Amino acid sequence: MCGIWAIFGGGECLSAHCANAMKIAYRGPDAFRFENASGFTNCCFGFHQLAIVDQLYGMQPLRVKRFPFLWLCYNGEIYNHQQLRKQFEFEHQTRVDGEVMLHLYDRFGIEKMVTLLDGVFAFVLLDTANKKVFLGRDTYGVRPLFRMLTDDGLLAVCSEGKGLIHVTHSTSKPVKISPFLPGHFEVFNLNLGGTVVSVQLKQFHCCTAEPEHVTYDTIERLSSDLDLQTMKNNIRILFENAVRKRLMARRSIGCLLSGGLDSSLVAATVIRLAKEEQLQGPIQTFTIGGECSPDAAAARKVAAHIGSEHHEVSFTAEEAIRALEEVIFHLESYDVGTIRASVGMYLVCKYIRERTDSVVIFSGEGSDELAQGYLYFHKAPSAEELYLFDVLRADRTTAAHGLELRAPFLDHRFTAYYLSLPEQLRVPKDGVEKRLLREAFKGLDLIPDEILWRRKLPFGDGLTSAKNSWYDVLQEHVESEVNDSQFKNAAQLFPYNPPMTKEGFFYRQIFEKFYPGRCEWTPHFWLPRWT
Repeated sequence: MCGIWAIFGGGECLSAHCANAMKIAYRGPDAFRFENASGFTNCCFGFHQLAIVDQLYGMQPLRVKRFPFLWLCYNGEIYNHQQLRKQFEFEHQTRVDGEVMLHLYDRFGIEKMVTLLDGVFAFVLLDTANKKVFLGRDTYGVRPLFRMLTDDGLLAVCSEGKGLIHVTHSTSKPVKISPFLPGHFEVFNLNLGGTVVSVQLKQFHCCTAEPEHVTYDTIERLSSDLDLQTMKNNIRILFENAVRKRLMARRSIGCLLSGGLDSSLVAATVIRLAKEEQLQGPIQTFTIGGECSPDAAAARKVAAHIGSEHHEVSFTAEEAIRALEEVIFHLESYDVGTIRASVGMYLVCKYIRERTDSVVIFSGEGSDELAQGYLYFHKAPSAEELYLFDVLRADRTTAAHGLELRAPFLDHRFTAYYLSLPEQLRVPKDGVEKRLLREAFKGLDLIPDEILWRRKLPFGDGLTSAKNSWYDVLQEHVESEVNDSQFKNAAQLFPYNPPMTKEGFFYRQIFEKFYPGRCEWTPHFWLPRWT
């Protein structure tokens, strides 16, 4: 989890550019570099490093002697970098996984490069020889990227929107800062003065299509249209592969453990594979919950079953309320459901950073959308929008504390296969959500049976007891902060996505304090469509 920043055509005010790049310093607490591209004084890169694989050579912009004309700044992990290196006989200069991107680009061009990558990434690639700039982002947008392009050709990009708000430009018109679309790459022509012109924006991945980097012999072929046992076997194989490839790290590994199905499957598989791979040190699990939290009680059972070094983080209602402004600042969102669910995750990540040595953090994000984790999910927004909600929450709450997120359920190979299965097998059945996923792990004793079949609770609801729920705490606080007359004017004050509740109005006020005029960063709310 690093932070990247770049500007093309931004003039010569390097101190101002450096100050903008520093606004996301928490994403990479290990080191920082700010550098001009040689020969192009108006092309600057900023990089905040969280060293995971190669601390010695991991600083960016990444350059190697063989390609002196290429400058790469990226945030992410390329899980198949060693396989690609062997397959194409690349001679690497470093152990950095991203170096393979330079070799692939030089040999095949940008489109072939991105289709061959198995990983999560957001990147900026400068080719000074051909005077091109490229942007790209992974299939689900697990790694964030914001883009700003003015009419006069100034291009600025950053891992988070806050790093672009005060970028100076000559035009007096408001300039749109927007998330770069997941699964896309964009090509720009680079002018001598550093300004650019966009010449191509193309989608190279989608959620349901088989990725081009697949090894097809890893799973069994279906012998009939409804070969249910083969489907279950394949789900297990692909999920295990998704976890295994994400063990790539030289830093301590931990798992967020809510006690629900998704995080429990992830944590149990991480521990089993870590033993097989003979990774050093214990795997730590982390749960957050108030007094009488059902999630905390369930997580204790899972931790005891899988043998993790378990940490249980408690919090008070006052601590959670105090964290709201920080959470909204880091989320860059005013979506009600996202904010509610982010507070607990933010607080547990704060604990991890301050009290432990775990840096690489596994979580169960993505499974709810993929496997329809709530009974109403068949009418909810699609998995393609994850980068605006659940994936955004997971990235920002971990990155705020300099942690690296790993989400196996968002493995492209796993998701493409799961979404290719008959819909009638994936929808809730007999009142049980994620039926197919649960049955795939039935009888393995990977996690306790009561957890395997435990009903899904929204993350915020599982944090606290029913007598004093997180929802009730929030409503009581909001009532003290927003009166009826204020809320009556909500639609006039905020015509774009007007708040529908006092809670939404309260969050919107905080958001506007940090990001005035950037309401489009939340294009719609994460709610079932019928509401």
